[in-house]
Amino acid sequence: MIGICAALEPASWSFWHQDAVLVAHAYAKAVRAAGGIPVALVPEELDVLDARTLVDRIDGLLLIGGADVDPASYRAARSPRTEGTNRLRDRFEMTLVHEALEDDVPVLGICRGLQILNVAAGGTLHQHLADAGYAEHRPLPGRLDESTTHEVELEPCSLLSAASPALRLPVNSHHHQGIAEVGAGGRVVARSLPDGAIEAVEWPAQRYALGVQWHPEAMELSTTIAVFVAAATVETRTLA
Repeated sequence: MIGICAALEPASWSFWHQDAVLVAHAYAKAVRAAGGIPVALVPEELDVLDARTLVDRIDGLLLIGGADVDPASYRAARSPRTEGTNRLRDRFEMTLVHEALEDDVPVLGICRGLQILNVAAGGTLHQHLADAGYAEHRPLPGRLDESTTHEVELEPCSLLSAASPALRLPVNSHHHQGIAEVGAGGRVVARSLPDGAIEAVEWPAQRYALGVQWHPEAMELSTTIAVFVAAATVETRTLA
């Protein structure tokens, strides 16, 4: 059972124009293809008991892409470059991350999800990569096909390298924020070529905790989600 943290966004369907809870179908399809059961988690205010109850009912937590993380979450002044944010979603996801890491439930963060993982661990973000001297990492807004790819270099002896045929891989890129200071316990395990931007971080003390800046749900050859779901099938938690 893989809990997917949904986005909360205005949406239109049929005759309706309302705020909606959204999970792109690509994430659910990738989880199902890997043998997991995808369940959308609705952003809401959670106390510790609520978060514990929710995390006890899933086997893995998937953090997906979406809006910028509010810089207030990592005690930074807001840059004019920061785009739309959603503090409720930020708080919801970080509360679940804290509980999942405490309970050693596998966590995978994708794009924004990596950034949430990092901030939850006490790290910070670049609010706009170009302003920090990095390359353009959102070449074609709204697209994740081959025209958005660049290479990353993986660190050996990491969750990524263990599931990869090579230490250099093409990945798809759709972000303008990125990791600045790595959160406590995190290890950088991939950087983009040639600019060196941090593209993946793992937390080795956990059974499985990994964030990637690219979008494996849109890459046919990627095994990232499959390895995550496999890790979530191994039950090692001690339930109260």
